Amino acid sequence: MNVFIRVDSSFEIGTGHVMRCLTLAHRLEKQGNTIAFICRSAEGDCIDFIIQQGYHVFKLPTNDGSLWTYVSEQWEKDAKETIEILRKNSVEKLIIDHYSIDIKWENKVRPFTKKIMVIDDLANREHDCDILLDQNYYLNMDNRYKGLVPSTTRLLLGPRYALLREEFIEAKKISKTYDGKIERLFIFFGGSDPTNETEKILNSIMPLIEKYNFEVDVVVGNSNQNKKRIKDISFKHKNINFYCQINNIAEIMAKADLAIGAGGATIWERVFLGLPSIVISIAKNQVEVAKAVANKGAIIYLGFSNEVNGKQVLNILELLNKDSDILTRMRESCFNLIS
Repeated sequence: MNVFIRVDSSFEIGTGHVMRCLTLAHRLEKQGNTIAFICRSAEGDCIDFIIQQGYHVFKLPTNDGSLWTYVSEQWEKDAKETIEILRKNSVEKLIIDHYSIDIKWENKVRPFTKKIMVIDDLANREHDCDILLDQNYYLNMDNRYKGLVPSTTRLLLGPRYALLREEFIEAKKISKTYDGKIERLFIFFGGSDPTNETEKILNSIMPLIEKYNFEVDVVVGNSNQNKKRIKDISFKHKNINFYCQINNIAEIMAKADLAIGAGGATIWERVFLGLPSIVISIAKNQVEVAKAVANKGAIIYLGFSNEVNGKQVLNILELLNKDSDILTRMRESCFNLIS
């Protein structure tokens, strides 16, 4: 089957959409499908990274300003440019992972592909699709897309459909024995970390790193605009290990006792490994998921980035270090949530 994926990335959007699409692409390729991507060029995009993964990328022209706004307002132009690519390539399935694309765009391209699959987690617009995947957990999960998709749409809802890379399946087999004690921390706020939470957290918890001799693994993506400063901070402390754009993040995550990170797709990577985490949202679409997962006891959610200061993280970390039962319960909740 010839499968095309329409997805974008940038400093503004981040890398999460592309990363989960790459996970799906790898699975589909193993099943014998041919995969290609359609991406709009933008500052901080992941196009070169997708190519490095072995996939062809059809590039749409760069625009000025917000990519979200451009695709939303210029949807007809975006659809027309996409159709020009589809028309030449006998596409059997088109996968769309884009918050600015909805039923209008999908109706326009529908004649040029046999099936349309949408990856979404907002449930805030109508879609014309044969399959819809939303891997997140919500309190109203089963009814979120009622009236937004055709009655014939196959809905894949919840963490059981989480797009986890093969490395996480393997890492779970070798994850460390857990006793609730904190010896190693894992810090990761996505590929771009637009609000620079990584540096904020590192600076705030430095006293505890020294007090308790914590080992800390810090991971950033190539599109993180503050990576040099974060690297400099890390290299000044013998207990902090710095990693940039790595392929073995699951292996590093599996060594940790506690993670501090964002509320995006990495929530499910941590939950799958049974890794308790302190979560700070860095985008609006992360808030509802984080609250729902926190309600299940699998994470500690502190709020949106502009509402959270370093002292709060420091205090929570101090509390968790003194009461190992909290982390043990969180780990059990992780496994219950994604089993």
